[in-house]
Amino acid sequence: MQNLETNKAIAKNSLEEMRHFKPYTKEEVLSLTKLRRFETKLGERLTVLDDCTDVDQSIAQSTAKYVLFGIPEDLGVKANHGIGGADTLWIPFLQSFLNIQSNDFLDGEEILLAGHFDFGDIQYLIDTTAKTENEKLEAFRHAVVTVDNEVERLAKVIAENKKIPIAIGGGHNNAYPLIKGSAKGWHKAGVLQLAQINCINLDTHADFRALEGRHSGNAFRYADEDGYLQKYCIIGLHENYTSQNVWTDLMTNPFIDCISFEDIFIHEKRTFLQAIAHATGFTEDTLTGIDLDLDAIQNTLSSAMTPVGISATQARQYISFAAADTKPAYLHICEGATRLSDGRTDATSGKLISYLVSDFIKGHSINL
Repeated sequence: MQNLETNKAIAKNSLEEMRHFKPYTKEEVLSLTKLRRFETKLGERLTVLDDCTDVDQSIAQSTAKYVLFGIPEDLGVKANHGIGGADTLWIPFLQSFLNIQSNDFLDGEEILLAGHFDFGDIQYLIDTTAKTENEKLEAFRHAVVTVDNEVERLAKVIAENKKIPIAIGGGHNNAYPLIKGSAKGWHKAGVLQLAQINCINLDTHADFRALEGRHSGNAFRYADEDGYLQKYCIIGLHENYTSQNVWTDLMTNPFIDCISFEDIFIHEKRTFLQAIAHATGFTEDTLTGIDLDLDAIQNTLSSAMTPVGISATQARQYISFAAADTKPAYLHICEGATRLSDGRTDATSGKLISYLVSDFIKGHSINL
Protein backbone atom coordinates (compact mmCIF):
# COMPACT_ATOMS: atom_id res chain seq x y z
CA MET A 1 0.00 0.00 0.00
CA GLN A 2 2.84 2.37 0.86
CA ASN A 3 4.54 1.73 -2.52
CA LEU A 4 1.25 2.43 -4.29
CA GLU A 5 0.86 5.75 -2.49
CA THR A 6 4.48 6.64 -3.26
CA ASN A 7 3.98 5.91 -6.96
CA LYS A 8 0.85 8.05 -7.02
CA ALA A 9 2.74 10.90 -5.37
CA ILE A 10 5.56 10.65 -7.91
CA ALA A 11 3.06 10.68 -10.80
CA LYS A 12 1.31 13.71 -9.32
CA ASN A 13 4.63 15.53 -8.92
CA SER A 14 5.61 14.82 -12.53
CA LEU A 15 2.35 16.34 -13.78
CA GLU A 16 2.78 19.39 -11.54
CA GLU A 17 6.35 19.88 -12.80
CA MET A 18 5.07 19.73 -16.40
CA ARG A 19 1.70 21.39 -15.90
CA HIS A 20 1.72 22.75 -19.47
CA PHE A 21 2.24 19.31 -21.03
CA LYS A 22 -0.72 17.79 -22.90
CA PRO A 23 -0.43 14.02 -23.48
CA TYR A 24 -2.22 12.40 -26.44
CA THR A 25 -4.62 9.49 -26.55
CA LYS A 26 -4.72 7.03 -29.44
CA GLU A 27 -8.13 8.39 -30.42
CA GLU A 28 -6.69 11.91 -30.79
CA VAL A 29 -3.85 10.58 -32.94
CA LEU A 30 -6.21 8.63 -35.19
CA SER A 31 -8.43 11.70 -35.59
CA LEU A 32 -5.51 13.36 -37.42
CA THR A 33 -4.73 10.24 -39.44
CA LYS A 34 -6.42 9.76 -42.82
CA LEU A 35 -7.21 6.07 -42.87
CA ARG A 36 -7.28 4.37 -46.26
CA ARG A 37 -8.08 0.83 -47.26
CA PHE A 38 -5.09 -1.34 -48.23
CA GLU A 39 -2.66 1.18 -46.64
CA THR A 40 -1.19 1.60 -43.17
CA LYS A 41 -0.26 5.08 -42.00
CA LEU A 42 2.30 6.00 -39.35
CA GLY A 43 -0.49 7.28 -37.10
CA GLU A 44 -1.90 3.77 -36.91
CA ARG A 45 1.43 2.24 -35.86
CA LEU A 46 3.12 4.61 -33.46
CA THR A 47 2.32 4.36 -29.77
CA VAL A 48 1.09 6.83 -27.15
CA LEU A 49 1.43 7.02 -23.36
CA ASP A 50 -0.32 4.10 -21.66
CA ASP A 51 -1.38 6.32 -18.78
CA CYS A 52 -1.73 10.08 -19.40
CA THR A 53 -1.73 10.67 -15.63
CA ASP A 54 1.70 9.04 -15.20
CA VAL A 55 4.04 10.29 -17.92
CA ASP A 56 7.22 8.97 -16.25
CA GLN A 57 6.01 5.40 -15.84
CA SER A 58 4.46 5.27 -19.31
CA ILE A 59 7.75 6.33 -20.90
CA ALA A 60 9.69 3.85 -18.76
CA GLN A 61 7.45 0.95 -19.79
CA SER A 62 7.39 1.80 -23.50
CA THR A 63 9.46 -0.31 -25.90
CA ALA A 64 9.81 2.61 -28.34
CA LYS A 65 13.31 3.90 -29.15
CA TYR A 66 12.23 7.49 -29.83
CA VAL A 67 9.90 9.81 -27.92
CA LEU A 68 8.41 12.58 -30.04
CA PHE A 69 6.90 15.73 -28.56
CA GLY A 70 6.08 19.29 -29.58
CA ILE A 71 7.05 22.65 -28.08
CA PRO A 72 4.79 25.07 -29.99
CA GLU A 73 5.84 28.35 -28.37
CA ASP A 74 7.38 31.61 -29.55
CA LEU A 75 8.12 33.16 -26.15
CA GLY A 76 11.86 32.66 -26.66
CA VAL A 77 11.77 34.18 -30.14
CA LYS A 78 9.92 37.26 -28.91
CA ALA A 79 12.34 37.50 -25.97
CA ASN A 80 15.08 37.82 -28.64
CA HIS A 81 13.30 40.67 -30.50
CA GLY A 82 12.14 38.15 -33.13
CA ILE A 83 8.96 37.77 -35.17
CA GLY A 84 6.38 35.48 -33.56
CA GLY A 85 5.07 32.35 -35.26
CA ALA A 86 7.19 29.45 -34.03
CA ASP A 87 4.12 28.23 -32.14
CA THR A 88 2.28 27.43 -35.40
CA LEU A 89 4.43 24.57 -36.72
CA TRP A 90 3.62 21.60 -34.50
CA ILE A 91 0.09 20.68 -35.60
CA PRO A 92 0.79 21.01 -39.37
CA PHE A 93 3.88 18.85 -38.85
CA LEU A 94 1.87 16.28 -36.92
CA GLN A 95 -0.85 16.14 -39.58
CA SER A 96 1.79 15.42 -42.18
CA PHE A 97 3.88 13.02 -40.11
CA LEU A 98 0.98 10.85 -38.99
CA ASN A 99 0.00 10.32 -42.61
CA ILE A 100 3.36 9.02 -43.80
CA GLN A 101 3.10 5.45 -45.07
CA SER A 102 4.14 2.76 -42.60
CA ASN A 103 6.37 0.41 -44.58
CA ASP A 104 9.75 -1.37 -44.65
CA PHE A 105 11.54 2.00 -44.64
CA LEU A 106 9.80 3.35 -41.53
CA ASP A 107 7.36 1.25 -39.55
CA GLY A 108 6.32 3.68 -36.81
CA GLU A 109 6.16 1.20 -33.94
CA GLU A 110 9.56 2.45 -32.74
CA ILE A 111 8.07 5.91 -32.03
CA LEU A 112 6.21 7.03 -28.91
CA LEU A 113 4.19 10.19 -29.56
CA ALA A 114 3.97 11.73 -26.10
CA GLY A 115 2.14 15.03 -26.69
CA HIS A 116 2.95 18.73 -26.71
CA PHE A 117 3.45 21.69 -24.41
CA ASP A 118 0.90 24.49 -24.39
CA PHE A 119 2.17 27.77 -22.95
CA GLY A 120 -0.74 29.81 -24.26
CA ASP A 121 -1.75 30.94 -20.76
CA ILE A 122 1.65 32.60 -20.27
CA GLN A 123 1.42 34.33 -23.64
CA TYR A 124 -2.07 35.61 -22.80
CA LEU A 125 -0.92 36.90 -19.41
CA ILE A 126 1.94 38.86 -20.99
CA ASP A 127 -0.27 40.24 -23.76
CA THR A 128 -2.88 41.48 -21.30
CA THR A 129 -0.66 42.85 -18.51
CA ALA A 130 2.64 44.12 -19.96
CA LYS A 131 2.18 47.77 -20.95
CA THR A 132 5.44 48.72 -22.70
CA GLU A 133 7.76 46.94 -25.10
CA ASN A 134 10.47 46.77 -22.41
CA GLU A 135 8.00 45.22 -19.98
CA LYS A 136 7.03 42.63 -22.60
CA LEU A 137 10.67 41.82 -23.34
CA GLU A 138 11.46 41.24 -19.67
CA ALA A 139 8.26 39.23 -19.21
CA PHE A 140 9.09 37.00 -22.18
CA ARG A 141 12.60 36.37 -20.85
CA HIS A 142 11.21 35.50 -17.44
CA ALA A 143 8.62 33.18 -19.06
CA VAL A 144 11.32 31.27 -20.96
CA VAL A 145 12.62 30.00 -17.59
CA THR A 146 9.28 28.22 -17.07
CA VAL A 147 9.58 26.68 -20.54
CA ASP A 148 13.16 25.63 -19.71
CA ASN A 149 12.14 23.83 -16.53
CA GLU A 150 9.30 21.85 -18.08
CA VAL A 151 11.15 20.86 -21.28
CA GLU A 152 14.21 19.86 -19.24
CA ARG A 153 12.02 17.66 -17.03
CA LEU A 154 10.57 15.74 -19.97
CA ALA A 155 13.91 15.39 -21.80
CA LYS A 156 15.50 13.99 -18.64
CA VAL A 157 12.78 11.36 -18.16
CA ILE A 158 13.10 10.24 -21.78
CA ALA A 159 16.91 10.01 -21.72
CA GLU A 160 17.16 8.27 -18.34
CA ASN A 161 15.08 5.49 -19.88
CA LYS A 162 17.61 5.27 -22.75
CA LYS A 163 15.23 6.65 -25.35
CA ILE A 164 16.01 9.52 -27.73
CA PRO A 165 13.99 12.74 -27.37
CA ILE A 166 12.74 14.25 -30.64
CA ALA A 167 11.55 17.81 -30.02
CA ILE A 168 9.76 19.84 -32.69
CA GLY A 169 8.68 23.47 -32.80
CA GLY A 170 9.28 26.57 -30.78
CA GLY A 171 12.34 28.80 -30.66
CA HIS A 172 15.96 27.76 -30.42
CA ASN A 173 15.81 28.67 -26.73
CA ASN A 174 14.70 25.06 -26.21
CA ALA A 175 18.17 23.75 -27.07
CA TYR A 176 19.26 24.71 -23.54
CA PRO A 177 16.72 22.57 -21.62
CA LEU A 178 17.18 19.74 -24.14
CA ILE A 179 20.94 19.74 -23.61
CA LYS A 180 20.55 20.02 -19.84
CA GLY A 181 17.76 17.47 -19.49
CA SER A 182 19.31 14.97 -21.91
CA ALA A 183 22.73 15.23 -20.25
CA LYS A 184 21.20 14.62 -16.82
CA GLY A 185 19.06 11.76 -18.10
CA TRP A 186 21.78 9.89 -20.00
CA HIS A 187 24.04 10.36 -16.96
CA LYS A 188 21.40 8.90 -14.63
CA ALA A 189 20.97 5.99 -17.04
CA GLY A 190 24.68 5.22 -16.65
CA VAL A 191 25.50 5.98 -20.29
CA LEU A 192 27.57 9.08 -19.44
CA GLN A 193 30.15 9.44 -16.67
CA LEU A 194 29.42 13.16 -16.49
CA ALA A 195 26.21 15.05 -17.25
CA GLN A 196 27.71 16.60 -20.40
CA ILE A 197 26.96 16.11 -24.08
CA ASN A 198 28.21 17.50 -27.37
CA CYS A 199 26.11 19.36 -29.92
CA ILE A 200 26.02 19.89 -33.70
CA ASN A 201 23.92 22.79 -34.92
CA LEU A 202 23.08 23.57 -38.56
CA ASP A 203 22.20 27.23 -38.23
CA THR A 204 22.59 30.71 -39.66
CA HIS A 205 23.41 31.92 -36.14
CA ALA A 206 25.56 30.52 -33.34
CA ASP A 207 22.90 31.29 -30.68
CA PHE A 208 25.78 32.16 -28.38
CA ARG A 209 24.69 35.66 -27.39
CA ALA A 210 25.33 37.16 -23.97
CA LEU A 211 23.83 35.88 -20.70
CA GLU A 212 21.24 38.68 -20.65
CA GLY A 213 18.19 36.64 -19.69
CA ARG A 214 16.89 33.59 -21.49
CA HIS A 215 15.86 33.82 -25.15
CA SER A 216 16.26 32.03 -28.48
CA GLY A 217 19.66 33.57 -29.17
CA ASN A 218 21.67 32.31 -26.20
CA ALA A 219 20.72 28.68 -25.51
CA PHE A 220 24.18 27.29 -26.21
CA ARG A 221 25.88 30.02 -24.16
CA TYR A 222 23.78 29.08 -21.12
CA ALA A 223 24.39 25.36 -21.66
CA ASP A 224 28.12 26.00 -21.94
CA GLU A 225 28.18 28.28 -18.89
CA ASP A 226 26.32 25.72 -16.79
CA GLY A 227 28.66 22.89 -17.80
CA TYR A 228 26.18 20.67 -19.68
CA LEU A 229 27.66 21.40 -23.14
CA GLN A 230 31.06 19.82 -23.73
CA LYS A 231 31.79 20.37 -27.44
CA TYR A 232 29.78 22.50 -29.85
CA CYS A 233 30.07 22.65 -33.65
CA ILE A 234 28.08 25.05 -35.85
CA ILE A 235 27.64 24.33 -39.56
CA GLY A 236 26.59 27.05 -42.03
CA LEU A 237 27.12 30.08 -39.80
CA HIS A 238 26.48 33.31 -41.75
CA GLU A 239 29.32 35.80 -41.43
CA ASN A 240 26.99 38.78 -41.91
CA TYR A 241 24.93 37.87 -38.84
CA THR A 242 27.68 36.96 -36.36
CA SER A 243 28.72 39.79 -34.05
CA GLN A 244 32.43 40.33 -33.45
CA ASN A 245 32.23 39.53 -29.73
CA VAL A 246 30.43 36.23 -30.41
CA TRP A 247 32.93 35.37 -33.17
CA THR A 248 35.83 36.08 -30.81
CA ASP A 249 34.29 33.85 -28.14
CA LEU A 250 33.80 31.03 -30.63
CA MET A 251 37.35 31.28 -31.97
CA THR A 252 39.02 31.36 -28.54
CA ASN A 253 37.15 28.36 -27.11
CA PRO A 254 38.92 25.08 -27.93
CA PHE A 255 35.70 23.13 -27.36
CA ILE A 256 33.83 25.07 -30.05
CA ASP A 257 34.27 24.76 -33.80
CA CYS A 258 32.35 26.30 -36.67
CA ILE A 259 32.27 26.17 -40.45
CA SER A 260 30.74 29.22 -42.06
CA PHE A 261 28.26 29.19 -44.91
CA GLU A 262 30.71 31.31 -46.90
CA ASP A 263 33.57 28.83 -46.44
CA ILE A 264 31.35 26.02 -47.75
CA PHE A 265 29.39 27.63 -50.57
CA ILE A 266 31.22 30.84 -51.53
CA HIS A 267 34.92 30.09 -51.03
CA GLU A 268 34.40 26.32 -51.47
CA LYS A 269 37.03 25.37 -48.90
CA ARG A 270 35.11 22.15 -48.32
CA THR A 271 31.86 20.58 -49.52
CA PHE A 272 28.68 20.52 -47.47
CA LEU A 273 29.04 16.80 -46.74
CA GLN A 274 32.68 17.32 -45.74
CA ALA A 275 31.51 19.99 -43.30
CA ILE A 276 29.02 17.57 -41.72
CA ALA A 277 31.70 14.86 -41.54
CA HIS A 278 34.02 17.35 -39.80
CA ALA A 279 31.29 18.15 -37.24
CA THR A 280 30.52 14.50 -36.50
CA GLY A 281 34.24 13.79 -36.14
CA PHE A 282 34.69 16.73 -33.78
CA THR A 283 31.89 15.47 -31.53
CA GLU A 284 32.37 11.70 -31.80
CA ASP A 285 33.75 11.19 -28.29
CA THR A 286 30.36 11.20 -26.56
CA LEU A 287 26.61 11.52 -27.08
CA THR A 288 25.70 14.42 -29.36
CA GLY A 289 22.58 16.54 -29.66
CA ILE A 290 21.55 17.23 -33.25
CA ASP A 291 20.02 20.66 -33.86
CA LEU A 292 18.54 22.15 -37.02
CA ASP A 293 17.30 25.74 -37.11
CA LEU A 294 14.96 26.17 -40.06
CA ASP A 295 16.31 29.65 -40.72
CA ALA A 296 19.31 27.85 -42.28
CA ILE A 297 17.09 26.57 -45.11
CA GLN A 298 16.62 29.01 -47.97
CA ASN A 299 13.15 30.60 -48.22
CA THR A 300 11.73 28.51 -45.38
CA LEU A 301 9.31 30.38 -43.15
CA SER A 302 10.93 31.33 -39.84
CA SER A 303 11.45 34.41 -37.69
CA ALA A 304 14.80 34.98 -39.41
CA MET A 305 13.84 33.76 -42.89
CA THR A 306 16.71 33.98 -45.38
CA PRO A 307 16.92 34.20 -49.20
CA VAL A 308 20.43 32.66 -48.98
CA GLY A 309 20.79 29.27 -47.35
CA ILE A 310 20.96 25.52 -47.82
CA SER A 311 18.33 23.60 -49.75
CA ALA A 312 15.68 21.35 -48.20
CA THR A 313 17.47 18.36 -49.72
CA GLN A 314 20.74 19.40 -48.06
CA ALA A 315 18.89 19.71 -44.73
CA ARG A 316 17.72 16.12 -45.18
CA GLN A 317 21.30 15.04 -45.95
CA TYR A 318 22.52 16.75 -42.76
CA ILE A 319 19.93 15.01 -40.58
CA SER A 320 20.48 11.60 -42.16
CA PHE A 321 24.28 11.83 -42.08
CA ALA A 322 24.40 13.14 -38.49
CA ALA A 323 21.97 10.49 -37.26
CA ALA A 324 24.07 7.71 -38.82
CA ASP A 325 27.50 9.08 -37.87
CA THR A 326 26.96 10.19 -34.25
CA LYS A 327 25.63 8.75 -31.03
CA PRO A 328 22.53 10.99 -30.85
CA ALA A 329 21.49 12.40 -27.49
CA TYR A 330 18.40 14.08 -28.99
CA LEU A 331 17.02 15.64 -32.19
CA HIS A 332 15.78 19.23 -32.13
CA ILE A 333 14.15 21.00 -35.10
CA CYS A 334 13.09 24.55 -34.34
CA GLU A 335 12.26 28.13 -35.38
CA GLY A 336 9.98 27.13 -38.27
CA ALA A 337 6.46 28.43 -38.77
CA THR A 338 3.42 28.04 -40.98
CA ARG A 339 2.24 31.57 -40.11
CA LEU A 340 4.31 34.47 -38.82
CA SER A 341 2.87 37.32 -36.76
CA ASP A 342 3.57 39.70 -39.67
CA GLY A 343 1.12 37.75 -41.85
CA ARG A 344 3.46 35.64 -44.00
CA THR A 345 2.38 32.01 -44.43
CA ASP A 346 3.75 28.76 -45.83
CA ALA A 347 1.66 25.60 -45.65
CA THR A 348 4.55 23.30 -46.64
CA SER A 349 6.70 23.77 -43.52
CA GLY A 350 5.01 20.93 -41.65
CA LYS A 351 5.64 18.48 -44.47
CA LEU A 352 9.30 19.50 -44.62
CA ILE A 353 9.73 18.69 -40.93
CA SER A 354 8.04 15.31 -41.36
CA TYR A 355 10.68 14.43 -43.97
CA LEU A 356 13.45 15.48 -41.58
CA VAL A 357 12.14 13.46 -38.63
CA SER A 358 11.71 10.34 -40.75
CA ASP A 359 15.24 10.85 -42.15
CA PHE A 360 16.62 10.97 -38.61
CA ILE A 361 14.98 7.72 -37.54
CA LYS A 362 15.99 5.94 -40.76
CA GLY A 363 19.56 7.24 -40.50
CA HIS A 364 19.94 6.26 -36.86
CA SER A 365 18.43 2.82 -37.38
CA ILE A 366 21.36 1.95 -39.63
CA ASN A 367 23.53 1.68 -36.50
CA LEU A 368 21.01 -0.31 -34.42
